[in-house]
Amino acid sequence: METYNDQLSGRVMLPVLGQPAAERSDAARNRQALLAVAQTIVASSGVAALSMDGLAAQAGVGVGTVYRRFKDRAGLAYALLDHGERRFQEEFLFGSPPLGPGAPPIARIRAFLHAYIDRLDTQAELHLFAECHAPTARFRSGAYQTHRAHLALLLTQARPDISANYLADALLALLGAGLFLHQRRELHLTTNQMKAGLDQLLNCLDAATEPNATRTLDAERH
Repeated sequence: METYNDQLSGRVMLPVLGQPAAERSDAARNRQALLAVAQTIVASSGVAALSMDGLAAQAGVGVGTVYRRFKDRAGLAYALLDHGERRFQEEFLFGSPPLGPGAPPIARIRAFLHAYIDRLDTQAELHLFAECHAPTARFRSGAYQTHRAHLALLLTQARPDISANYLADALLALLGAGLFLHQRRELHLTTNQMKAGLDQLLNCLDAATEPNATRTLDAERH
């Protein structure tokens, strides 16, 4: 299994969401053709209109072909998110600061959270669609595990005295698609207001560690 350090060194590919490890060139072309049709459906009718039968009909293929490519609706949603996720990971693993390496850890965390909010502003429904097919689907995805490892590493660098793994999950919980849609549509918060709220939390984390602290709160740290 690939590790976060492997990803940082560039020795392995980034996680692929909902796709097989390798495909023949013709299978890859067929997949991209199906995804192009799926993207058209989402753009014209919304995520709720996305179905395996509907995709097969509009693409002019058998529904079995769609199931073989994506397994289920969640797999289809993850495949639609895959390109943006790869680009996002490239940016925070290898890109320019403050999102990429070279900035202080809290600045990188802030840039990561802000960039995630911007992604949700255009793709929250698709994220929700992918995450809700099972109670722990989001947390088992390769993307989530990479995000969690990235934040935990930066939190450890910023504050060695805190529970980095727990707080990485806590920060990512604030970026759940369901919560985002509730805040945007029902509470009428702007993305700038969301980012400002996250910044307030980070300001607390950025406070200096007490000099007399002698123990760590992270029981999982090795």
